[in-house]
Order: sequence, then C-alpha cells, then structure tokens
Amino acid sequence: EVQLLESGGGLVQSGGSLRLSCAASGFTCGSYAMSRVRQAPGKGLEWYSGINSGGPSTYYADSVKVRFTSPRDNAKNTLYLQLNSLKSEDAAMYYCGKANARYAGWPPYYTGMDYWGKGTLVIISS
Repeated sequence: EVQLLESGGGLVQSGGSLRLSCAASGFTCGSYAMSRVRQAPGKGLEWYSGINSGGPSTYYADSVKVRFTSPRDNAKNTLYLQLNSLKSEDAAMYYCGKANARYAGWPPYYTGMDYWGKGTLVIISS
C-alpha cells in the first residue's frame, strides 16, 4: 500500500528554520517524480516545488526559491524539505505527493500526482 507520511511541522519564529520529512512506503520514492503543495488558512492550494524521478533536478516556485530546499534520501525512502528564513506567509499545511508512473511532465505539477500525504502544519510566530 502506497503511503506518504509528513512530519516535522510545528511552531517557529519568523526568520527561523524547520525541516519537514515526507516518508514514503509501498514504493521507491527515488523512482517517481514528487510534488509539494501547501495551503494557508483560508487560502487556496499553492504548488511550490517538485523533484524529478531518479535525478537531482528540483523545481521551486519564486515564492520559496533560495529559502527552501528539498533533498531526497533514497536510502531512507524519504523526501525532506528544509525551510529557512521563514516568513509569516509560509504558515500553512504542507503536503507531499507522488506522481503516477506515466507522468513525464516538467516541472512535476501537482495535478500529475496520484497519492498525497495528510500534511504537517507549520505555524509562524512574529
């Protein structure tokens, strides 16, 4: 059974850092493109990052570029998200998703994902 389990969210001060984890089971995450979205309270879904299958290519939206990085640890079957220089507008529920096997788009847009985790909440204090 395919599962994605996000963790690492919590309360952090503005300007601080967090590392989120997206642990995969039931599939090898290094063999699939993966995508990330977030949703702030009362707002729509924002797609902000994606990583291709097999290789190191990662896409970041302008809103998070430079501040966020998303390394993948294939040995742990886990995708991480390092969030630095956090701003109030980064407060949101963060989700990771797995692409379906036939997905070949670049960057990995969220509509090409077939499984999503339940998310982890990031709260920013001023």
